[in-house]
Amino acid sequence: MAGGRRGPNRTSYCRNPLCEAGAAGGSGHSNTSSVTGVRSRTRSGPGTGLSSPPLAAQTVLPLRHSKIPELPLERSLLFELQLFFCHLIALFVHYINIYKTVWWYPPSHPPSHTSLNFHLIDFNVLTLTTIVLARRLIGAIVKEASQSGKVSLPHSVFLVVTRFAILTGTGWSLCRSVIHLFRTYSFLNLLFLCYPFGMYIPFLQLNCDLKKSSLFSHVSTIGPRDTEVSTSRGKDYLTVLLETWRQHTRQIYGAEAMPTHACCLSPDLIRNEVEYLKVDFNWRMKEVLLSAMLSAYYVAFVPIWFLKNTQYYDKRWSCELFLLVSVSTSVILMQHLLPARYCDLLHKAAAHLGCWQKVDPSLCSNVLQHSWTEECMWPQGVLVKHNKNVYKAVGHYNVAVPSDVSHFRFHFFFSKPLRLWNILILLEGALIFYQLYSLVCSGKWHHTISLALILFSNYYSFFKLLRDRLVLGKAYAYTANRDSEQKLN
Repeated sequence: MAGGRRGPNRTSYCRNPLCEAGAAGGSGHSNTSSVTGVRSRTRSGPGTGLSSPPLAAQTVLPLRHSKIPELPLERSLLFELQLFFCHLIALFVHYINIYKTVWWYPPSHPPSHTSLNFHLIDFNVLTLTTIVLARRLIGAIVKEASQSGKVSLPHSVFLVVTRFAILTGTGWSLCRSVIHLFRTYSFLNLLFLCYPFGMYIPFLQLNCDLKKSSLFSHVSTIGPRDTEVSTSRGKDYLTVLLETWRQHTRQIYGAEAMPTHACCLSPDLIRNEVEYLKVDFNWRMKEVLLSAMLSAYYVAFVPIWFLKNTQYYDKRWSCELFLLVSVSTSVILMQHLLPARYCDLLHKAAAHLGCWQKVDPSLCSNVLQHSWTEECMWPQGVLVKHNKNVYKAVGHYNVAVPSDVSHFRFHFFFSKPLRLWNILILLEGALIFYQLYSLVCSGKWHHTISLALILFSNYYSFFKLLRDRLVLGKAYAYTANRDSEQKLN
C-alpha cells in the first residue's frame, strides 16, 4: 500500500543529543518517542513540496556563536550627565520659544532690552522641572558615592560630604519650590505636576511581571540581578511603591550587571533562560518608555501649563518638541540599556530557542509528522503536531513551544543579531532627516536655534549607533563566512 509501512524496523527520533529528557523524563516518553520509518509521499501540486524525514536521519551540528569585540561602554555617571545635558538643551530651547521677545526692533522705543522676558518666568516651576530631569543623574551620583570598598579616610570623608550635599541641596530646593507652588497655584495645577508619577506603578505592571519570578530559581546562575521582590497581594500602596522604586533603580543603574549565557542542550533550561531574558528585556524597555515619556512631559507640557492666560505660545511646536524629546531619549536609553553584549546574549538565546512555522495540514497530510514533546530538541525541517495544528521547525535548534506567541516574537526580533541595531539606526536617521528638513524650511530665528541645538545630541547618538553597527556587522559576517567555508570543505 502506497505510503504505508515498508518493514518492521522502527527508528527512534528522539535520540541524543537532539532529545535529552533527563533523569526524570527519560522513560516517560518511551512509548511516544519512536515512529515507523515512512517514505514520504508528497503531492504534485505547486507549493506542496513539504518533507519531513525521520529524525534518526537528521544530523544537527552544535551551534557556534560569533565572538564580538568588546565595544567601549560609558559609565553610568557619564551617561546620565550626557542625558541630563540633552534634556537641559531641550528645556532651554522651549523657554526660548515661549518667552522670546522682539529685541531687534529700533532702539528708540524697544519693547524689550533682552532676548527673553525673564520677569515672566516662574523659577519655582523651572527648579522643579530641572530636579525631575536630573533625577537619574542625582541617583547615579549618590550610588557612585555610596559604593563600599577599601578607600582612604580622606576619600571616604569626601564621599560622605558629597552624598550629604547632593541630597540636602536637592531636598531643600524641591521643598522650597513645592511650597511656593502651593501658595501660588491651585490644587488642580499641582495635580498636573504629579500626573506622570500616578501612572508609575500601572505602567510598570509590577505584579504581572513578577508573577514569573518563580522561574528565577531555575535560572539563578544566568544573571546577577536581584529577584527577591515579593508579590503578595496584601500589601499597601506605600510598600508596593517602595518595592517598585527599588527594582526600578536596579534597572536604571544596573546596565553593567548583565545576565550571562551558558550553552546547554537541555530544552527546559533553554526555555527558562528565555523566560528570564524576556522579563529582563521587558523591564529595560519599560524603563526606556517611562523615562522618555516623563522627560518629554516635563520639558514640553509643564512649562506651558503654568503660563498666564495673556501669554501666547506655539501649540504645534510644543507637540513637535514632545515627540522629538521622547524619540531622542528613547534611542539614547536603548543604546545604553541594550549594549552590544546584551543584544548578542539575546541572539544566542534565540538561536537555541528556535522557531516554528504553522503550515496548512492539507499540504502535508501524506508527510511524516511527529507529536511534539517538550523534552526533545527538534532539528530543522521536522513537522510536528501540537494542539491540533501542524508546525514546521525553522531554527537550527527548536525547543520553543509551537503555540507560544511570545517565543515566536522573541525569535523574530533576536534571531538576526543586527535587527535591533538596524531599527535604532533607521529611527535615529529618520529623526535627524526630519530635523534637517524642518531646519531648512524654518523661517523663525527661535526655531532655527532650537533645531540646531537639538541636532547635536542626535548626531552624537547616531555616530555611536553607526560605529557599533559597522563593527558588529563585520564580526558576524566573518563568522558566517568561516562557517560557510567549513561546510564547503
